[in-house]
Amino acid sequence: MNKIFTILFLTLCSLSVSAQQFSQYNTGTLYDSFENPSQRAFIPDSSRAVAFNFFVPNFDANFFITGHMQRPLKSRAFGSPPYYNTSSLHIGQNALNHFNVNGNAYAIMLKLFTSLNGNVEMGFSAQTKMESRGLATDESVAFLDGPSNFAYNNYDNIFNNHYLLQMYDQLSYTYREQVNKQLSIGFKLSYLSGIQYNKIDVEQSSLQINRDLVDPSNDNADVYMQGRYYRSYVPGRLNGRDFLPTFRNPGASISMGATFRTEDGILIQGNVKDLGFIHWNKRSTITDFDNTTNIEDITSEHREENIYNAVYDLFRANGAVTSFNTKTNAKAELSVSKSYWLDDEKTFRYFPTLVAQKEMFFSGFTGAWVNSVQKNNLIATLTTTYDDYKLFNIGAQIMVKSPNAEFFIGSERLINTGRFAFASIGNNTQINHIGNYTGADIFLGFSLKFGRTIEHPMNSSYIPMGEKGFFGRLFGRIFKTNN
Repeated sequence: MNKIFTILFLTLCSLSVSAQQFSQYNTGTLYDSFENPSQRAFIPDSSRAVAFNFFVPNFDANFFITGHMQRPLKSRAFGSPPYYNTSSLHIGQNALNHFNVNGNAYAIMLKLFTSLNGNVEMGFSAQTKMESRGLATDESVAFLDGPSNFAYNNYDNIFNNHYLLQMYDQLSYTYREQVNKQLSIGFKLSYLSGIQYNKIDVEQSSLQINRDLVDPSNDNADVYMQGRYYRSYVPGRLNGRDFLPTFRNPGASISMGATFRTEDGILIQGNVKDLGFIHWNKRSTITDFDNTTNIEDITSEHREENIYNAVYDLFRANGAVTSFNTKTNAKAELSVSKSYWLDDEKTFRYFPTLVAQKEMFFSGFTGAWVNSVQKNNLIATLTTTYDDYKLFNIGAQIMVKSPNAEFFIGSERLINTGRFAFASIGNNTQINHIGNYTGADIFLGFSLKFGRTIEHPMNSSYIPMGEKGFFGRLFGRIFKTNN
């Protein structure tokens, strides 16, 4: 249920998982190979030729919320009984709070090793993604608690909020090839099927509280808003069938990557991820709203529902039925990594990775330092990140990985995930805590390999060599390296 003013609270309550972005770099997992197309998933002479997740979801997701409204939203979500602790809110100062939610779940990941000549890998996947972000004022939350938080009766531009939600399915084909000993190239071509899109931009607003000094239960408010509202068409209420791929809202995207190994063993990897669009069908609506609505009964226990119904009707009034196009949240990434043996027996391997990530259509920028230590089949990873919201995070991952099996679990916001978990079970200290942000993060993955073992001719009585891959043949023609 997309409450206009309670959306942040509902997001906080219903999406208590969060997203992995960096810990998988250079781990060689099946998940890593789909997210970073030039990364390999198979090791000749060790791996079997088919990798599959056996329909076990490999997922990552994240959310965070910054600003003064952390405390009232947590107290409303987890307090006993639920209530809005509005002591941290700054009324009349137009203080803004940021929120961001992302989710990515692979239902199917299937990859095949098709040729030793170029180490060619091809794969197919089905996943569901969610992207959400926005800005909300302190007053937007305070109003849900009733008029008692407002010292005056008239306020201007205190509800100038911005909100975006986009959900879609992604069906993909991926191809990866080792062009030569130093360079590997990969790409991921995807058909997108839009599930839901909502975008609200309030440019001007005002609040007038009409107080009844004799009977406060008669208090009401006039709310004015001017802006634009985008809403995709969904037949009826959103349900499980809407999450199946269709041609109702078609789109496409591409991810491209390349990895170069220097003579010193340094891996330089670059990616452009999820560069694409979705065409939302002609039964969608765009509303340019510029109106005032009266909200009654703003002091009772039904005030949240009353506010939602009145404001939602304001947003939807006189909408134009039309199609529109939206962009996916594409990212550009660059990473540098190198492996080091920590002992003479070569049983402990340390491979740090530096990653820079920039959102191509938004302002988001994140830097990450990923530190992984491997002993036999066990890999432990410690990740630190810093972004343009000035949020510093520490994450951790545990992975069990052999040539033919892998399982990993972790969080890239370990401390804040722990705080959120304590708040969710009613810990008053964490409910009332206000840090740089409130958020959580968890990611998990599993896959197995089966089929024939990939072996070089010297080690096998049978091996289908196959031809050199497309990029290898093209590279050979350009630089005259073909025999």
